[in-house]
Amino acid sequence: MTIKIGDSLPNATFMTMTSEGPRPISVDDIFKGKTVAVLALPGAFTPTCSARHLPGYKEQAEAFKAKGVDQIVCISVNDVFVMGAWAKDQGISDEVTLLADGNGDFTRAIGLDFDGSKFGMGLRSQRYSMVVKDGVVDKLNVEEGGEFRVSAADYLLEQI
Repeated sequence: MTIKIGDSLPNATFMTMTSEGPRPISVDDIFKGKTVAVLALPGAFTPTCSARHLPGYKEQAEAFKAKGVDQIVCISVNDVFVMGAWAKDQGISDEVTLLADGNGDFTRAIGLDFDGSKFGMGLRSQRYSMVVKDGVVDKLNVEEGGEFRVSAADYLLEQI
């Protein structure tokens, strides 16, 4: 079943890279008591993700904060080391928290996974954005096919 507006996020644990190395972080740690903007994408270092998707959220971080967003997170079915390297490559510091859903557990639990095997990528996340308030989905935008429109930072900002 695909998650929808009004649903609570399922319990899951992500990995995030810190200055001390990889660290697990739970859904509650991220979302409880906060308003969080989420962008999810098929993979770190992929063309649209690197050139447009993540940079848009980095550039608009202050605008999100001005609209009451406490944190921006980026979720991808990649390992924590890839996500850490991608954050460095993209010049991300604290504007966006990159979360590795390495086994795709969270992505499958919310029903937004897809099979990228024909591209040699295995299980991946669909491209989407959402606003989560205290663990409950408030806004949700899922891209069709290979599009990049409704998950963009500007589009999500207009909804807040």
